[in-house]
Formats: sequence, C-alpha cells, structure tokens
Amino acid sequence: MKRTTFSFYSILLLALTAFTAVAQEQKLSLQEAVSQAMADNPELKASKLDIDKSQQQFIVSRALFLPSVNATAGVNHYFQLPPFFGFGGNDPDSKKIGYGRFGGEDQGTAAITAIQPLFNPLAYPSLQRARLQERESGIALNGKQTEVISQVKQTYLQLLVVNERLRLQKESISRNERALKDSRSLLLQGKALRVDTLRAYTSVKNLEPELLKLNYALETGKLQLKALLGLDSTKQIALTDSLVVPSPGSLPDEEEVYNAARNNNASYRLLEVQQLMQEQQVKIASAARKPTVAAIGQYQVQTQTNSFEYGNAYYPTSSFVGLQVSVPLFNGFSNAAKVKQASLTKSQSALRLNDAYEQLRAQVHKAVADCDASVDRIRTAVVVNETAKLSYDMIQFRYSRGVSSRLELTDAELALTVSQSNYLEAVYDYLSARIALFKLMGQVE
Repeated sequence: MKRTTFSFYSILLLALTAFTAVAQEQKLSLQEAVSQAMADNPELKASKLDIDKSQQQFIVSRALFLPSVNATAGVNHYFQLPPFFGFGGNDPDSKKIGYGRFGGEDQGTAAITAIQPLFNPLAYPSLQRARLQERESGIALNGKQTEVISQVKQTYLQLLVVNERLRLQKESISRNERALKDSRSLLLQGKALRVDTLRAYTSVKNLEPELLKLNYALETGKLQLKALLGLDSTKQIALTDSLVVPSPGSLPDEEEVYNAARNNNASYRLLEVQQLMQEQQVKIASAARKPTVAAIGQYQVQTQTNSFEYGNAYYPTSSFVGLQVSVPLFNGFSNAAKVKQASLTKSQSALRLNDAYEQLRAQVHKAVADCDASVDRIRTAVVVNETAKLSYDMIQFRYSRGVSSRLELTDAELALTVSQSNYLEAVYDYLSARIALFKLMGQVE
C-alpha cells in the first residue's frame, strides 16, 4: 500500500513539473522573435549608445562657436613680500639695481574672464565632422538592425529545419521498425531469412544516433536564438511557425539588386560617409596652420592685507575688453605632416569605396544565382520526393506479402529518406538565399 502511494505521488510530482515547464515556455513566432530582438538584442543596445555618444560629440564641436566663461580665485600668504626692482635707494658705487618690498603679506584675487571666438578655422569642419559622425552612427544602427534580423531569421529557419529533420528521422525509424516487425513475422512463417531480420535490426539501430545528434543541434540552436533575442538562457522557448516555402514570384535582377545595395546597404553607405569625414579631417588638420581671432573681456578684484584681516582691506576692481589674435608660426613641421596624413587617409577611403563597389558586382551575381538555383532544385526535389514515396509504398506492400526482398525495401527506404533530405535541404538553401539577398540589398523581407 505504501509503495502504491509513493508511486502515485511520484507520478503526480512529475506531472506537475512537466505542466510548470510547459506553462513557463515562451511561444515565439518569427515576427515575435524579430520584435523581441529589436527591443532587447545587446548589440543593438550598444549601437544605440553610439548614437548618444555622437550627439554629445556634436555638442562638443558646437562649443567652438560659443563663448567660454571662466571664474578664477586665489589667495597667497607671503613669508617675504615679492620684490619690485627700481625702487629704494641705489648705491652710487655699485652697479646693482635696487629694489623694494611693498604691499601686504596676504594677497587675494578673483576674476571672471570671457572669451568669444570670432574666427576659428577649426570650428566649422569640426562641426561638420560631428554631424557626419552622428549620421554614421545612425547608418551603423540601421545596418546592425538588418544584420540582427537576418541572423534571427536564419537561426529560426535552422531550428525549423532541425525540427523537420527530427520528424523525418522519426518517420524513417518508424518505417524501419515496421519493416523489422514484418521481417520477424515472415521469418516465423518461413518466408524470409534470418539475415533479413538482422539487417532490419541493424538499420533501426543505425538511425538512432542521428536522432540524438539532431536533438543536441536543436538545443544549441535555441541557445543561439535566445542570445540574439536577449533572453535568459534558462528560459524555455517554443517555435510556433512552421517551415513554409513562399512563392518565388519575380526576384529582382542583378542591376536592381546592385542599385539597392549601393543605396540601402549600410556597409557601402558607411564607406561613403567615412570618405566625407576624411575630407573634413583634412580641413581640421589644415586649420591648425591658420590664425584664430577672439574677443576677450575680464573683470578682476584684488586685495592685500596683513595677518589675514581680509575684512579690513580694500578691494579695488579692474576690467578690460580686447581682441586676441593667435598666429601659428612653427611647431616642428607637425601641422604639415598631419595634413599629409589626413590626405592619405582620404585617398585610402576612396580606394576602399571603389574596390567595395567592384566586389559588390560579384556578390550580387552570386546572391541572385543562388536564389535561381535553389528554386530549380526545389522543383526537381518535389518530383523526386513524390516518386520515391510512391516507389516505397509499392515495394513495402509487396514485401509485406513476401513478394519483394528485404534488399529492395531497404533500397526504397533509403531512396525515400535521401529524397526527403534533399527536398528539405533545397528548401533551406532557398530560404537562406532569400535572406542573404535581401540582407545584401539592405532590406528586410
């Protein structure tokens, strides 16, 4: 009685555990997975922070046009008053210049200084470069979003394919187990040989390790998907979409893909913006060789006293306004080297951009060719799969009646398994090619 009660509670506990696991499982469609990634993907969050950083850099560059105001204050205690030469008595027999010490041993000063740039050749190119940098961050974020969405779709697709392979593998095992059962039945009837039963048993056991491998691949793929979505790795997820082959329709030709990639693909747009940034960098380097002009004004309060009696002291003020001109004359040829360095970097950017456009032609051709080839493979695989299924059903029927041999059934089952696998591979290649094509175009399907 105790053993029965223990078994009942054990079964109840397992059932509750399984129910809790299912209840905590997050259902995910492909669209929900994409939305989750857009909200919580760690790389996208980091890219958004880059935009904030570039906006702060724009504020830093804009400050070159605005006035700067500084307040300074200081107090000093002199153990010996500072000397002033030319005061005091001079010894007529000595060529030494006399000096005297005046003032209080405690001295304080406070001043407010304002400087307004009037002409700063560094300001405008720095501001333009900051704007381009902000634009670069936005393009990089768009590119990262396209990349993450493509990765999510690719990973989701891989999981669907693994699920389908699991289903096909289980069907193959089921067919072989049914053949093993028929072989044993025919053996008992004296219509088959023992070697047929052994061969059928071996076929079943050879298929089981692949089932375990696919289960491991499914677990790994889900971990990758959860990392892309920013989910906790311990959270359970379940895919709700199924593997569906969309109608090929009319795919864009190579020229359309090429133009779309140049206009929308973040990689090429970034190269263009970087070239513009290098042009501004040349101007920034050249600005170091030009003069600057600024208006300056100051209001100052001074005092001197003894024994720290600042409360019993005079506080005279002084103020002025003026112009300040700074002309760089010589700094060891570094300015010329910086200008040359920026010009060389600009030339490198132009070469990289032209080379990227040339390589884009080959990438576009491959992407379009992969889509076309995968469509043809699907059409062929559909016909072959239907033929293999019909052939297997016929031979299996004949084998169950002892007309066909076990070898014929094995060959038919292998042909069916291969045809199903080829069809699934063709579907996966087609969907992957579509993802790669739209990613190259800088678009999301």
